[in-house]
Amino acid sequence: MRIRYGDYDLDDDPARLDRDAVVSLLATADAYWDRWRAPADVQAQIDGAWRVVGAYQRTDGAMVGFARAVSDGVAMAYLADVLVAPAERGIGLGVGLVDAMIEQGPGRGFRWMLHTKDAHGLYQKFGFTAPPSTYLERPSSRP
Repeated sequence: MRIRYGDYDLDDDPARLDRDAVVSLLATADAYWDRWRAPADVQAQIDGAWRVVGAYQRTDGAMVGFARAVSDGVAMAYLADVLVAPAERGIGLGVGLVDAMIEQGPGRGFRWMLHTKDAHGLYQKFGFTAPPSTYLERPSSRP
């Protein structure tokens, strides 16, 4: 899937990903989650992802955004690592990444989950709400 989004292309081709750019985005102070991950861990997560979507500048092809999902491929998916480079924020690129991942892909009808402490308004646009009382979770033992 390739979607034109303003001055950017959103693409779910994992071969197009700039893996070094993903590692760099995840190393920024803005990516507060799972800071324990080493570059090799990030690479393994990309390799094991059900789907990835990258955001690329149309002018030079530089990767400026990334989203990753894990899924059973049938009924549920977990949205992870939605990131936009600081210089590209504020123009709706995060919305474009989430839309491409959830609404434009094979998981459109899935039950989607995510963990986040920010951007709740963005995710609410896509139907995310607080979990029902039937949802339980075992937290990670990592710091």
